[in-house]
Amino acid sequence: MTVAVHSAWETLSNQFAEIAEQSGKFIVAVHGGRRVAGSGIVWRPGIVVTASHMLRRTEDVEVTFGGESRHKAMFLGRDPGTDVAVLKLDNRDSAAPELLSDASKLRVGQLVLAVGRSTLGDLAAAAGIIARLGAPWQTWRGGRIDTLLRPDVTLYPGQSGSALVDSRGRVLGMNTSALARAATITVPAATIERVVSEIVEHGGVFRPYLGLAMQAVSVPQELSKKLQIAHDSALMVMQVEPESPSAGAGITLGDLIISINSQSVSGIEDVQRMLNKAKRGDSVDLGYVRGGQLASVKVNLADRPRR
Repeated sequence: MTVAVHSAWETLSNQFAEIAEQSGKFIVAVHGGRRVAGSGIVWRPGIVVTASHMLRRTEDVEVTFGGESRHKAMFLGRDPGTDVAVLKLDNRDSAAPELLSDASKLRVGQLVLAVGRSTLGDLAAAAGIIARLGAPWQTWRGGRIDTLLRPDVTLYPGQSGSALVDSRGRVLGMNTSALARAATITVPAATIERVVSEIVEHGGVFRPYLGLAMQAVSVPQELSKKLQIAHDSALMVMQVEPESPSAGAGITLGDLIISINSQSVSGIEDVQRMLNKAKRGDSVDLGYVRGGQLASVKVNLADRPRR
């Protein structure tokens, strides 16, 4: 090995070690009732984010900074859809990291570090690259993720909840093993920011719902022509959940939903796509057919009940 190669290798090694050490200032171990503690990130002063699936309990949660005793943390809320849980530190003024929320600045092949802590509070790191970047997507748990960010790093026990950091020590997001089978997914910083704000302000993430069970059906050609319906299929209401937004608006069994906010719908995915854009306090105009006649009604969206 030449002197030049040895020097370059040592320089790169030192850079990785320095980034891991710097990142350790805002990385904690989270003790939430499991045999192995999860990792967590001081996201804002006094606020920690961690992997929701690593919290077995929401009371008596504690966090450990490197080489220190445990500190009490109050559970503020969680979003299983994105696997993000939010904690508030008890009487501790902690610095927060620099975030990189602009996914357009990321590149496939970029070197990254996953930095977490062990159950004992030791710093733990894994190196890799960004293996894949993609468009916004929805998890199997129904969470909305702003950008697909999949690093080629191995998460050791306790590293769900760890930070993915770049060569400048900026946090790109939180790593978790719960959102994809046999793969690490990083919940991007933009998604975490949104989830943290919702939980801090409202105690949970807004999951708008109509309260309808619907099935796609074909619209008879005569009816479609008479009512000038754009598509040859619509959604028939098969069930209306009691005390739901749709029940309050008067939607009944057998109604044929043809549009939301004047946009035609022919499948459940159309409805879900529009609901994903909704915010607290929003309402939608449902266009429907009842008794062979067109009608519309305003539905005030509500948060899906937690069960």
